[in-house]
Amino acid sequence: MINKIIYTVCLFMLISSSIKAQNNIDDVLLEIAKNNKSIKENQQYIEAKKLQYKTGLTLKNPSVEYEYLNGSPANAGNQTDFLILQSFDFPTAYSKKKQVAELQIGQTDFQLTAIRQDILLDAKQICIKLIYYNKKQAELEKRLQNVNKLNSDYQKKLNNGEANILDANKAKLQLINLQNDMRFNSSKIIQITQKLTELNGGIPIEFNDTVYQIPPTVPYFNSLMDSIESNSPSLKSLQQEKEINQKKVELTKALTLPKMEAGYRYQSILGQQYQGVHFGLTIPLWENINTVKFQKAQTLFSEVKVDEHKNQHHSEIKQLYEKYQNLNITLSEYKQILTAINNTELLEKSLKLGEISSIQYFMEINYFYNSFDKYLQLEKEYYLVIAELYKYRL
Repeated sequence: MINKIIYTVCLFMLISSSIKAQNNIDDVLLEIAKNNKSIKENQQYIEAKKLQYKTGLTLKNPSVEYEYLNGSPANAGNQTDFLILQSFDFPTAYSKKKQVAELQIGQTDFQLTAIRQDILLDAKQICIKLIYYNKKQAELEKRLQNVNKLNSDYQKKLNNGEANILDANKAKLQLINLQNDMRFNSSKIIQITQKLTELNGGIPIEFNDTVYQIPPTVPYFNSLMDSIESNSPSLKSLQQEKEINQKKVELTKALTLPKMEAGYRYQSILGQQYQGVHFGLTIPLWENINTVKFQKAQTLFSEVKVDEHKNQHHSEIKQLYEKYQNLNITLSEYKQILTAINNTELLEKSLKLGEISSIQYFMEINYFYNSFDKYLQLEKEYYLVIAELYKYRL
């Protein structure tokens, strides 16, 4: 069984030898920001949207009309008409269109930043989980060495008649349980590494770190909340949308004003020629009814969305902050307790001297192992929460 585990790990290491290894989370995030397919796809989409917003800001194409009419009877003469027309909205509409387009283009940058931060947060949290499983793997390997030695000692004692079959079976069962834990943990490392590869655009990436980055000092909640809100691309996008709708109200009002057309007309009939200026004007009676009201309603809706996002985001960050505080306290308590009860060497010595029974030994050692595993899990949750709190920095 041990050989199978070693074979699996060696095979994984052999496959990973051609994989680009990264030493820390920042290196991984740089690679993913460069290679992630969703980021690239959205960059192309945003560029297309920017071009779309730049269209329709100029005058419409001019129109040219030409007519040649044969007269009947023959002495009636022929008639020629030539007309060049340029239609246009009320002049103020063009400046409003440009202002709306500039705001829309600015909004796309916030949208792309929000998408990028979501992907990089996902990648960072995957790295944190990998650190957790890598640390656990190192801990399990140490435990495996101890259990292998213990199991070997019991087998020798059993052969020499110095131990009973029950104690030997307990040691063997401990070994089997530990081997199963290692298989499960190794499988999780492979699965999560694959997720990291997917985020890296399918390019294999290896991350073997076992040490968490020193986290930034988390300030008081109000200070942190101010920093998050002032840098949140999602909030900025919604605020920009509100400004866009406000500006669209002005644009809609300008578009309800009369549209005009101007041009040149030439006419020739019976040897006589007429030429001059053409000017036309639309009368805004029915076409734009309720358009301004609709746009004002859209503006009110966008204002509600901003307020709703602020409230929801505040609640989410508050919950995360409280979780961070609770985890911080719990981790400190665990560190103190684990330091005090970390007496595995003393337990082994007491077992050898016969001061404690095998049952007592396995109960105590498993109690310590379970506590340490819980500590590793809490430590992982602690860094996951901090990563989410500082998402706005990604």
